[in-house]
Amino acid sequence: MGAKTALLAFSDGDIRPARLGATRSDQAETERLVRRIHPGHDVEPAGEGTLWDVNPPDDITYAARLPGVDVFCDWRLVFDRPSELPEHVLRAGAGRRIVMHGMHSVVDWFCFAVWEDGVLIRSLSLSPDAGIEENIGEPFDFERPYWAGEHPVEPIPGWPDEDPYPLPFHPLDLGEDALRALFGFVIEGRLDPDDVETEKVHLHRFKVTDPTGQEQAAREAAYAEAQENMGELRAFQMGPDGTMQEVSFDDL
Repeated sequence: MGAKTALLAFSDGDIRPARLGATRSDQAETERLVRRIHPGHDVEPAGEGTLWDVNPPDDITYAARLPGVDVFCDWRLVFDRPSELPEHVLRAGAGRRIVMHGMHSVVDWFCFAVWEDGVLIRSLSLSPDAGIEENIGEPFDFERPYWAGEHPVEPIPGWPDEDPYPLPFHPLDLGEDALRALFGFVIEGRLDPDDVETEKVHLHRFKVTDPTGQEQAAREAAYAEAQENMGELRAFQMGPDGTMQEVSFDDL
């Protein structure tokens, strides 16, 4: 799986596919909202994009103001604990449904959250390494088969002495179902006829930077720490006996 998402939306009820593709967003209105979401930051128009750009680079925000929904693609707007969404962002979405969705395939992490009128009604964040980091509110209907054990993670054939997967389901599997239920599309998997055609949903691209440099420095420090904690990279491939065997990168 290679799915990564960093999505936040303010909507008038459910996010309906017809709304996402109904019209083109106004850049000036969208820029004003981006500035409200990132107070004190420098905001510069930086081109165009589509809803397929759900994994934006650092310091980039994709955003649009569409009928019935405002949508953002920005890694600064998803959190390991979604309940930590800043108060000023909640105020920007006051009186509307706020929906967060984040996935990162490198660490099998997934989160989502929904607020109604500023009240957090559901939040979930989990990964195999960290476990369940946040679980607030009652599960939504699309979650229930996962919690009921209907989507267990099967062992990978050939791995010797493989421990059971530490969660009752794979976070990215649930993440894709949540993405369709909450936003109307998926990144991986079979498309449904009613799915949003993400490449047809126009977004504006903005470069959004902290003029003090503190945000960038904190991010670089976090990257360095993560890289240090990763340990040495190892490579495996299937051996003649059908088991996975460690090999050197030169052998690949």
